Amino acid sequence: MNQEEVKEKGGISVDTEHIFPVIKRWLYSDKEIFVRELVSNGCDAITKCKRLVSLGKMETEENWRIDVTLDEALSEIRITDNGIGMTAEEIKKYINQIALSGALEFIEKYEGSGEDDAAGIIGHFGLGFYSAFMVASRVDINTLSFEEGAESAFWTCTDGGDFEMKPGTRTVRGTEITLHVTEEEKEYLKKEKLRAVLDKYCAFMPAPIYLHVMGENEEKEEPINDPNPLWLKNPSECTEEEYKAFYHKVFADPLDPLFTIHINAEFPLNFKGILYFPKLPDEYASLEGQVKLFYNQVYVADNIKEVIPEYMMLLRGVLDCPELPLNVSRSYLQNSGYVTKIANHITKKICDKLTGLFRNDREKLASLWRDIKPFVEYGCTRDAKFFSRMKDSILYETTDGEFLTIEEYLKKNEGKGAENTVYYASDKLQQVGYINLYREQGITVALLDGIIDSRFLSFLEMQDHATHFVRIDSETDKVLRSEDTAEDSEELKELFREVVPEKVQIAQEMLKSSKIPAILTLSEEKRRLAEILKQYSGTIPGLSAPEEEVTLVINRSCPLIARIMSLLGDEKKKAKARALAKQVYMIAVIAQRSFTQEELQEFIDSSIDLLYNA
Repeated sequence: MNQEEVKEKGGISVDTEHIFPVIKRWLYSDKEIFVRELVSNGCDAITKCKRLVSLGKMETEENWRIDVTLDEALSEIRITDNGIGMTAEEIKKYINQIALSGALEFIEKYEGSGEDDAAGIIGHFGLGFYSAFMVASRVDINTLSFEEGAESAFWTCTDGGDFEMKPGTRTVRGTEITLHVTEEEKEYLKKEKLRAVLDKYCAFMPAPIYLHVMGENEEKEEPINDPNPLWLKNPSECTEEEYKAFYHKVFADPLDPLFTIHINAEFPLNFKGILYFPKLPDEYASLEGQVKLFYNQVYVADNIKEVIPEYMMLLRGVLDCPELPLNVSRSYLQNSGYVTKIANHITKKICDKLTGLFRNDREKLASLWRDIKPFVEYGCTRDAKFFSRMKDSILYETTDGEFLTIEEYLKKNEGKGAENTVYYASDKLQQVGYINLYREQGITVALLDGIIDSRFLSFLEMQDHATHFVRIDSETDKVLRSEDTAEDSEELKELFREVVPEKVQIAQEMLKSSKIPAILTLSEEKRRLAEILKQYSGTIPGLSAPEEEVTLVINRSCPLIARIMSLLGDEKKKAKARALAKQVYMIAVIAQRSFTQEELQEFIDSSIDLLYNA
């Protein structure tokens, strides 16, 4: 006979002797997930009951609930629901046959074959149920089905896979699951541990959950969850106080969030959620956000970075995505087109929120701007769509405390010789002398003092080649220079050359202001290059940032400079001229940057000497 004609067909059988050790060790990465699986199964059973009530298959609607009972003395955890219950035949079908779900069959039986109806059914008895064996040596089920005339059934199984079935003792509809916890997992028999796990996984499940602790006041029951979380409400029905209270409860942050985004996306995305922009204590605080992912109110995971734009990673919030699988994996999130659409929708909602504030509540946006500015700027540099949506709503703070758009800033300085130029300070206190120079000329100075401002303004210049950003300690701009002229004095230059470090260049200008004797300026282009290279000098071997090009600009319009020049003709007074020149340079340094330790001591000593010789 031809060997190709010999065929054999059959089904793969699962040997419980081999599968149970796998379940016990590897079913989930966290053993505590058994709480989520078993309690969500109870919610599933109640959801099925509610569906039957709505279809007229059950006559009464009851006080639905799930009770979790902890009995440390007996090493037991019992999870009881008053849901749909099971018959002995259903136990055989859905429990004894591992990983066979009854959810879709239930829907098909009572509502047709539409798979969309499965969204209301959270879990199923299958491998999820068998997570109980990660902490238990034996699991019991005592259940009574809703079906008329059904008899109670009892099922017990050891962690070796040996089970027994017999008539049960339950007299009311529902299911009680008893876990006989092993010695190795006895930490789950402590109230604090079990309560923490319930709070983590069951805080918003759709059926009321209560914790009972045997040995304490056994009449007392502790409510665990909020079955109607805020994200299920219509945004128009939620108050600011409710949003804040929910934020404080979920994230335990004492600070109020800056603003809230309530998402209620329908077809085709079908997800809900609330996102918060937290207030950071300072710009160097941790930027790690936290987004909790839920599946029909069942907690799935924390810190789901894939659904949030990378430049908004500090966001906190909750997202309920019934289109995602309950046991979603990181690789699934990274390769899911649905997740990408969620991320894009969230980006749009963030932009809508900010541009809406710009149009309708500019004052509130201005009050938030310093907190959100770094993330808006970073987002613009990383996402072209984000920049396109946000560019007309970006605010720039001025040293006078105003918040203006680029267009408004340029219009404010119009007609003052500063066309298409944004003059900015990077340190309002340190650069106050420079700010006053521009203020005297009626020029408004922007304040760009954030950690990524330098990179952002370079990005803006690439987007709009007509607009330029110039830091106020850069080369003396035409708006500062007087129309009067004076020939450079070689004697004056030589005098300052004696007291100024060799690497500092010397220039002479006639400035409009006569108050300041000299200022230090830096090449805008070379300074920006140096700043960029400094950021990478520690990460790229052999790369070092060049020294910034510094120039001392002597203001020939200042009377003090004229007095110094008058002393140069007298040899006896040249020492005093040198001391004054040194002091002028030191004042220019302190107006531009902080002193080094040596410079500070030198300034103190020279100031004392000048006072003695005044």
